[in-house]
Amino acid sequence: MLESCVTYSVLPASDLARATAWYRDKLELEPETTSEQGVRYRTGSESKIYVYETANAGTAQNTAMCWLVDDIEAAMEHLRGRGVVFADYDFPGLKTENGIATDSEGRSAWFQDSEGNYLCLTQPA
Repeated sequence: MLESCVTYSVLPASDLARATAWYRDKLELEPETTSEQGVRYRTGSESKIYVYETANAGTAQNTAMCWLVDDIEAAMEHLRGRGVVFADYDFPGLKTENGIATDSEGRSAWFQDSEGNYLCLTQPA
């Protein structure tokens, strides 16, 4: 039943106004809808991101959301030009070069939003 349904990401923010400004200024996303509870963005044809205010923001240490991109270097260059900082990792099984980790599934790069959520760009292999 769910295999044909559209999904969307839900991201916490400790300061909704700050998060909304960050998504606008850094990622060039404009809200599709805005309410006191949160802000919804549309990306791609059916993808959506819902950002809502909660004291739990920034506590997750895992990747919360990824964008699939065709050219990871171009996407990173564009976002770096807007002030996005990509993480560098050097752990067993995960090492980045210039912010990009490569494995058999493709290439990925991680960054955090203003609320501490870990976001990712992925260029599938």
